[in-house]
Amino acid sequence: MGSVVDAPAVVAQNEEVAENMLGGKKVTVVFVLGGPGTGKGTQCANIVEHFGFTHLSAGDLLRAEIKSGSENGTMIENMIKEGKIVPSEVTIKLLQEAMIKNENDKFLIDGFPRNEENRGAFENVTKISPAFVLFFDCSEQEMERRLLARNEGRVDDNIETIRKRFKVYVESSLPVIEYYNAKDKVKKIDASKPIPEVFEDVKAIFAPYAKAA
Repeated sequence: MGSVVDAPAVVAQNEEVAENMLGGKKVTVVFVLGGPGTGKGTQCANIVEHFGFTHLSAGDLLRAEIKSGSENGTMIENMIKEGKIVPSEVTIKLLQEAMIKNENDKFLIDGFPRNEENRGAFENVTKISPAFVLFFDCSEQEMERRLLARNEGRVDDNIETIRKRFKVYVESSLPVIEYYNAKDKVKKIDASKPIPEVFEDVKAIFAPYAKAA
């Protein structure tokens, strides 16, 4: 509770991140986490538009690398085909390169870290600690309802797949949220509310990052 009130403290707190592995570039990083169907993508687009952040999706970066046909991309593609998990270092390297190449210094990292191993590796490799974690909290029933509403095909298959995705999310992502919660770095959003109301809550958290007029 009361997570919105302490948001301004985030700005000063991030000044400690000087010695990172981005060639000395100072950045503000916000991890965006939440289960499938919580509306993360919609809200990330709003934050980009209103607060000048750059949205980095770990999944998009991996897909772009595969598409590029590079040696690295072929390796990633083969691992995914074989059902293996892409090593944290590979994803982190892509995130790191994207942050260095981009002229912006404020980044939303969406869908990463997916688990504790990802989290530890990111901080060890980049020497960057997130300013905070934006956590979209939503009940399993509501996520299920939303995902089924936008899905087509056999309902039973969809429900089963959705429940599997939710189970994986709970088992792997929630320990990451608990870790940052213990450090008082989690800004929890009730994602079950309508989109405009959710964005009002998001705006209150991001107010310290408002773009200069």
